[in-house]
Amino acid sequence: MPFGRGTYGSGSAIIGGNALRSAADKVIEQAKGLAGVLLEASAEDLEFREGSFRIAGTDRSISLKDVARSAYHPARLPKGIRPGLEASAFFAAEPPGFPNGCHICEVEIDPATGATTVDRYAAVDDFGRLINPLIVNGQVHGALAQGLGQALGEHMVYDASGQLLTASFMDYAMPRASDMPSFALAFHEEPCRTNPLGVKGAGEGGCVAAPPAVINAMLNALHPLGIRHIDMPATAQHIWRTIAVKR
Repeated sequence: MPFGRGTYGSGSAIIGGNALRSAADKVIEQAKGLAGVLLEASAEDLEFREGSFRIAGTDRSISLKDVARSAYHPARLPKGIRPGLEASAFFAAEPPGFPNGCHICEVEIDPATGATTVDRYAAVDDFGRLINPLIVNGQVHGALAQGLGQALGEHMVYDASGQLLTASFMDYAMPRASDMPSFALAFHEEPCRTNPLGVKGAGEGGCVAAPPAVINAMLNALHPLGIRHIDMPATAQHIWRTIAVKR
């Protein structure tokens, strides 16, 4: 990979994946000519499926691996064919594609202490075509943990002189496994129409959706007390003080 600008959050599959696909398509097109020579057939008569070139309507085939091996073995190459299979491609997400979904959570708040427990959390997300569902599932779990941490505890605190007071994980409230509920996740695959792979960003869906879902659930629980607004992070101390003012 000669050039890259980083993942940029949810851009890996969209940008890198589609560039990779485009380059791979070019390599396959290059390989088709050599495959035709090796199979003693016209390249126009070949079809590429599941990693192999096959003469349409026959059982004669050759794998891309074997074609590549021949492409880098000068003694096996017919005259006039340049050694190697190489291609490069660039992809820009223009226009971009956007994921969407619905996140629902249920919370319990102890009015005596202000402590909040997230009892249940369910989400249905549309990330376009899922290349690897297991990885996407893990991405959502991680993003939800980040979102819940942002909503309930994470806070950069500075003193009057500008000195950071929460500079280590001893002071900065990172979410822990004990703070997380069991997530009920599902996916609705609606292929994106703005890129060949049909993928949408998945990495940040949970950390975007979790804070408003959690805060809205907390406001629903505190509504009978006349509380209509909560600033993040909604720590136990912050909630306790808010309840105390209303009482």
